[in-house]
Amino acid sequence: MQLQLPEASVEAQRASRLLHNLIATEIRLQHGWISFARYMELLLYAPDLGYYSGGAAKLGKDGDFTTAPEITPLFGATLAHLTTELLVSSPALQPQILEFGAGSGQLAYDILTELAAEAVLPQAYYIVELSAELRARQQLKLQAFPQVQWLDRLPESFSGVVIGNEVLDAMPVELVLRGAEGWLQRGVGLSEANADGGDGQFIYIDRPAEPALIAQIPDAESLTVGHLTEVHPVAIGFMRSLGTMLKAGQGGVALFFDYGFPAAEYYLQQRDQGTLMCHYRHHAHPDPFYLPGLQDVTAHVDFTAMAVAALDTGLDLLGYSSQAAFLLEAGIGKLLLRTPPENALAYLPQANALQKLVSPAEMGELFKVLAIGVNAELPARFASHDRSHRL
Repeated sequence: MQLQLPEASVEAQRASRLLHNLIATEIRLQHGWISFARYMELLLYAPDLGYYSGGAAKLGKDGDFTTAPEITPLFGATLAHLTTELLVSSPALQPQILEFGAGSGQLAYDILTELAAEAVLPQAYYIVELSAELRARQQLKLQAFPQVQWLDRLPESFSGVVIGNEVLDAMPVELVLRGAEGWLQRGVGLSEANADGGDGQFIYIDRPAEPALIAQIPDAESLTVGHLTEVHPVAIGFMRSLGTMLKAGQGGVALFFDYGFPAAEYYLQQRDQGTLMCHYRHHAHPDPFYLPGLQDVTAHVDFTAMAVAALDTGLDLLGYSSQAAFLLEAGIGKLLLRTPPENALAYLPQANALQKLVSPAEMGELFKVLAIGVNAELPARFASHDRSHRL
């Protein structure tokens, strides 16, 4: 595949080659094959070289993609007011917030800025961040808020509100393919070495899949030969760990914003090439072997699998809806009107940004919100748009 994408700098290309060599070395050590999930893990998180652990800009106009907090502070302000409402209405919750994977720190900044304006700052705002490079950026962004503390992993117990914005889609997935003789697990190997003796190129190599890997797919045997899709063992494991953490606390609500589908839609025959996608300089393409470490590699979320994993640990399913319905019920429209529409210069940019978050043609329908918890519930008004029956 010949991709027409912006050219990387010489320094960036050098870093990409170093990561290519690191992955190639692991493939050779593993007798010529690693799982796609392991390959994706190294692409994204290899120390100093992976996409999230390297130094390049990831978010915003100078990065590779844009997230809701980068579009408008209304997103964080809305979550700030909802968090306050949850803490007041659920006595079991402690006045603390935990954000997993905080990116640039913009969402935490917007939430804390709004809470400070309302004089209801939490006792603590924890950020679980695996990337040392992103943590450094967050610390610079959030230096005015002493409530913020950084963690290397989920705590053993937590009571309060957990927020994850575009976290689940960044977790490594396995690729599986329906073969003529059964399901195959797609991994990564190497082609023959180059003429100059350098490492070969990455190639796909398929092996018979373990039945446990296919268990996530409903009616897996009904899918036709050649059907390629993703399964999510890493994200499922994360949801189980999250459930254990919240069950060990007094009460908690976890809100996950991400793009994806329930299982019945995720594994439709029409989606027979899966959802894996790469993002480089605001260009989307399907080749995960292009410039390792310089592009984001993601897959849509199977929200049914996430909900089932949470329920298996004893959590309650509090709600599942489109991002548009959730944000509107949470009051984002009212927050927009704090800027008078008559002040067109200030109002119109904010209105346009909100439209990106809630329009069905933008993020409003593709993005979903999954709410799970223990000893807590969402305000009753959220029930009017609940889609939990589709999971």
